Amino acid sequence: MLHYDEPVYRPPSEGNSLIIQATLGCSHNRCTFCSMYKTKTFRTRTREEVFADIALAAKMQPSTSRVFLADGDALALPTDDLAAILDELATRFSSLERVSCYATPLDLNRKSPEDLNLLREKGLTLLYFGIESGSPDILARIRKGVNPDKLASALDRAHDAGIAVSATVILGLGGRRLWQQHIEGTAALVNRAPPDFLSTLQLRLGPDEAETFVSRFERDGTPFEPQDDLGILEEQHVLLTALNPPRPVVFRSNHASNCLPLAGTLPQDRAALVATIAAARAGAQVLRPEFVRGL
Repeated sequence: MLHYDEPVYRPPSEGNSLIIQATLGCSHNRCTFCSMYKTKTFRTRTREEVFADIALAAKMQPSTSRVFLADGDALALPTDDLAAILDELATRFSSLERVSCYATPLDLNRKSPEDLNLLREKGLTLLYFGIESGSPDILARIRKGVNPDKLASALDRAHDAGIAVSATVILGLGGRRLWQQHIEGTAALVNRAPPDFLSTLQLRLGPDEAETFVSRFERDGTPFEPQDDLGILEEQHVLLTALNPPRPVVFRSNHASNCLPLAGTLPQDRAALVATIAAARAGAQVLRPEFVRGL
C-alpha cells in the first residue's frame, strides 16, 4: 500500500487517478483564502523517493491510465527531475493516457518554453491553475503573490507549449464592496489569456482562515462584507456577460461550493448560461442547498 504524507489534495476530476507525491506542501502557501497544506513544510522529493512509489503503484494498479502529481506544485521540481518522473511513469504504466498536476503561476513563469515543451512531450498534458481574480487589488489582498500580467504570462506559456490548463476563479473574493472590480478584472484576464477549462468556486472560509483573510482584506479600512447567494449570482451574470474569449473555453460552476451549477462552452453558450442565472435570480431555478455545499 502507498503511504502518503497527509493531507493529500487533488482536483475533483482526478478522483479516479493514481496520486503520486512529487513534492510535499506548497512553496507559496500564503494565500489567505486557502486552508490547504498549512500543516506541511514544503519540500521537493528525490527521484528515488518518487520512483519507489511509482514502482509500488505499478504492482498494485498496473492498468493505471491517469496520474496526478501532488502536492501543491510539482512544477517546482527541476525540469530534469520532472522529465525523469514522466519517463518512469510511461515505462511502468503501458495504459497511461494523462499526467496532470497543480501549477502555480510562479512555477510556470520560471519554466522556459523549452522546459515546458519537453514536459509536454514527456506526457504532462494538463495543469490545474488558480487564477482566483484578475484584479490587481484583490490579488494583493489575498496574497496571491502575482499580478494579472504574471497570471497571463503563465497561462500563455502553458498554451504555447500545448499543455491544457484547467483554471479556477473564486466568486465572492471582493465581498460586497469590491466585487465589481474583482469580476471585471477576472473577465478581462480570461479574455486576454483564456485557459482551456474555466471553473468557478464560491468563497468559503473556515475558522482558521477567516481572521487572516478579513484582516488582510481590510488593511486599508475597506470592510469585508460577504456576498450572499444573490450577490454571487450577480457576479456570475456580470462575469459571463463580459467573457468573450478568442478561442473556446469549457465553463463549469459545478464544484460543490457553488450555489448554482452551470455548464457550457464560451462564448457560444453564454446566452443560455446567462438565462439560467436570470431564472435563478427570479426564483425559478432552485439553488443548491447550503447543507450540501462544501470544498
